[in-house]
Amino acid sequence: MPDLEQRYLQRLSRYAAAMRNEQPDRVPIRPFVAEFTGAYAGYTCQEMAHDYEKAFAAARGCAADFDWDAVVPNMLATWTGMTQAIGLKYYMTPGIDLPVNVGHQYREPPVDDAWMKPDEYDALIEDPTGYLYNVWLPRVAAPLSPARGPVTFEHSASLVKGAMAMMQFFSAWGVQETRLRAESGTVPAITGMLLPPLGFIADKLRGYVGLVDDLFQRPQQVRAACEALMPHLTQVWEEGSKLCRQEKKP
Repeated sequence: MPDLEQRYLQRLSRYAAAMRNEQPDRVPIRPFVAEFTGAYAGYTCQEMAHDYEKAFAAARGCAADFDWDAVVPNMLATWTGMTQAIGLKYYMTPGIDLPVNVGHQYREPPVDDAWMKPDEYDALIEDPTGYLYNVWLPRVAAPLSPARGPVTFEHSASLVKGAMAMMQFFSAWGVQETRLRAESGTVPAITGMLLPPLGFIADKLRGYVGLVDDLFQRPQQVRAACEALMPHLTQVWEEGSKLCRQEKKP
């Protein structure tokens, strides 16, 4: 067995044991290094946001040089080819909305003009996917027309471009995971992610300030919205985890 492959299997066993709350042979090292990978590799946040291959290379370089057990394949989880294709408004992008060496941020909407209005909780609770697709998405994606609005060329093209960009970006993660294993024996971490519904509401719907107000003014609706979103967010995690397990097979 090659040394790197043996190292990978030892690290995988160590990391998986810790994640299952079991006793590993030693404490696994899986840092959240984010923009550090780019700084170490000589890339700005702007370069990594616009060219995910540079972000992948930065993660591989750090994994090899620092002898980590596991690392996220790309610590910058967004690519501007994807966010710009659909014209997302809730992201602030390095080099466009932010300085070149500041990582992407969620944009905090005005309290009185959030991506989701406070009186729309019931619609979200009744049909989460229907509300997000028909009401929320046209508000956060600049080229999209609202439901029953005109279907323009820009509207249709942005959906196609966004879907193609997302497929391109996330398909590349499988190659990155294979290279982490082959080149440094490093375990790719957090390929499947379970997003907490309260964080989803804050980041993408109501904003942090709006959600804090809602927790005081309409706590039962916030709770009901979290319960309505949870099955869908769980499915996203399960599908991501299945893909992750497939990629990690010897």
